[in-house]
Amino acid sequence: MIDKLTIKDKAFLSYNFAVDKKALNIVIFDIRRYTSIADAFLICSGTSSRHVQAIADAVEEGMREKGIRSHHREGYETGKWILLDYVDLVVHIFHEETRRFYNLERLWGDAESIVFDSGEDTIHKETVIHKQKRGIRLIDKG
Repeated sequence: MIDKLTIKDKAFLSYNFAVDKKALNIVIFDIRRYTSIADAFLICSGTSSRHVQAIADAVEEGMREKGIRSHHREGYETGKWILLDYVDLVVHIFHEETRRFYNLERLWGDAESIVFDSGEDTIHKETVIHKQKRGIRLIDKG
């Protein structure tokens, strides 16, 4: 178990587990300034219900191996929109059509986005932060 992970560490881990299953269009929003329901949302897509479920399985299994258990899971059976609630991080995994319909990016578009430029499955140790037009770009230097 990893002690005292930051929200960026958890987001980085879940991002990498989703990437491992070829999740599409991954975006992470830092929503702390806008709501108290969570600190961040990770939103990604899969091409089929089975793909969406595989992404959810990979995120849940990977996080559990790191000692992080989800508080709640919804939508797994249908595979159209799976929500994994880690209290401070909520992972939304959508079927592409469902994602276009609900368009959470529009709802949370004022929040800063967090983008990781790393395919490694380790927690970033040294990070360079670049301001972007709509967020912060984190580049893993490790």
